[in-house]
Amino acid sequence: MHLRCNAIGLPIGVVLTSGEAHDVTGYNALMEQRDSDPGALLGDKGYDSDTIRQDLRDRGTAPEIPTKSNRKVQHSVSKSLYTLRSRIECFIGHLKEQRRIATRFDKTSTSFLGFVLLGCIRLWIRFVHRA
Repeated sequence: MHLRCNAIGLPIGVVLTSGEAHDVTGYNALMEQRDSDPGALLGDKGYDSDTIRQDLRDRGTAPEIPTKSNRKVQHSVSKSLYTLRSRIECFIGHLKEQRRIATRFDKTSTSFLGFVLLGCIRLWIRFVHRA
């Protein structure tokens, strides 16, 4: 499950790939889901790729992705900005509070994705009612 969240930590894009697929495989589908490009992209080391970094720069986005330890060229990350990534991790934690999503009861990917989207909607509704 690949998520694209806003600065508050609420989902604005969800892509489902197979369990053994690398993070890079979900990047293009995630970036196509929204028409606006983010100011900065906070990703984990799985998104550390020269093609992704170049694509983000072409979009006018600052890539805040830590570099893998085996790369020759190490890129720096703004620590204060990268700490905001915890909001995305907290959102994933909230999603996995729903037993059906955490244990992946569904046999088909479309059914599982549907329940993930329902979980996203539930969290958006909580946010809207607080505002």
